[in-house]
Amino acid sequence: MLVACWSLWQRLALPDPRVGQALMGGLVAAGATALGTLPVLLAQQVSDRARDAMLGFGAGVMLAACAFSLVVPGLAAAASLGAGPWRAGSIVGAGILIGAALLHALDRWLPHEHFIKGPEGSTTRARALALKRTWLFVFAIALHNLPEGLAIGVAYAGTDPVGASALATGIAIQDVPEGLVIAVALRSAGYGRGLAVGLGAASGLVEPVGAVLGAVIVGLSAGLLPWGLAFAAGAMLWVISHEIIPESHRQGHERLATGGLMLGFVLMMILDTALG
Repeated sequence: MLVACWSLWQRLALPDPRVGQALMGGLVAAGATALGTLPVLLAQQVSDRARDAMLGFGAGVMLAACAFSLVVPGLAAAASLGAGPWRAGSIVGAGILIGAALLHALDRWLPHEHFIKGPEGSTTRARALALKRTWLFVFAIALHNLPEGLAIGVAYAGTDPVGASALATGIAIQDVPEGLVIAVALRSAGYGRGLAVGLGAASGLVEPVGAVLGAVIVGLSAGLLPWGLAFAAGAMLWVISHEIIPESHRQGHERLATGGLMLGFVLMMILDTALG
C-alpha cells in the first residue's frame, strides 16, 4: 500500500513541482492549526468573547483571501486566456456559484455538528451510521478546512507563486486561532483535553490533501485555472457566510466578531499587497 501511494505521488508531484509546493503550503496551514490547539493543554478555558473575536478575525482573513488571492487572479487568468470582461466575469461568477453549491450539497448530505448550533444534516443517515458526536465534529471541521486546502492548491497551480505564498500565509495565520477555537469548542462539549487537542490538530490534515487535489486538477489544463480559483473562492465564501459568521454572532458578541473581521480583512489585504 505504501509503495503504491509513493508511486502515485511520484507520478503526480515530480513532473509538476507546483504540486509539491501546494503540498508544502497545505502542510504549513495544517501545522498552524495544530499550533493553535496547544494553549488548550495549559489553559483552563478561553472566554466566549475571545473565541468569537478570533472567529471574526478568521472570517476577515478568508474574505480578503477570496477577493485578492482568488477572485481577482481568477478574472486575470480568464482574461489571459482570451476572455473579454463579460465572459471573464461570467466564468468566475459561475465558478463561485458552483463551489458554493457543492459545499451546500455536502452540508446537507453529510451528518455533522456545529459547535454551538448543534446537529445538522441527514438525521436518518446519522442514526444509520451510528456516528458519535466526536465524529460529527470531525466532519464539520473537514467541511470547513477543505476549501482552504483547495484554495492553496489552485493558487500554486497558477502562474503567480508569490501570490500563492501570500494566500497560503494568510490561511496559515487564520488557522492558528481557528485551531484554538476548534479545541476549545471540543473541550466545552465535554471532550478530554488530549482528545480535543488531537482532533483539533488532525483537522488541519484535510488542507494538504485538498491542496494536492486542487493543484493536480488545475495543473491538467491552463483553461481550468480561472474555474479552479473561482470554485475555491465560492467554497470559502459559503463557509464564511454559513459557518463562521453565524457562529461568531450566536453568543451576542457581534461587535467583537465584526471588529475581528475588519482587522483580519485588513491584515490579509496588506499581506497580499506586500507579498504580491
